[in-house]
Amino acid sequence: MTLEERKSIGSSFVQNLILENREKLSVSGVLDVLSFDDQVVIMDTELGMLTVKGENLRINKLSIDTSEVIVEGSIYNLGYSEDHEENKGGILSKIFK
Repeated sequence: MTLEERKSIGSSFVQNLILENREKLSVSGVLDVLSFDDQVVIMDTELGMLTVKGENLRINKLSIDTSEVIVEGSIYNLGYSEDHEENKGGILSKIFK
């Protein structure tokens, strides 16, 4: 789903991010966890790709039924980006299309 499609749907998706003391992050609306290690967790959510950066990160809860993920550790950055598939290849793939 493109960003434009998400914007046109708008209010049909509700996503909550709850960060407690920069140590516990609860995220709803998670479709898939694409990759994770102790410094970066990348999730595909209903509202786009969410990247969580920090130290000693671990996934404490992953529920497919409720689409909820809980990440614990020292969290210092949260960021949304476009879909992973749209960003593959970098600038060279865009130049040589």
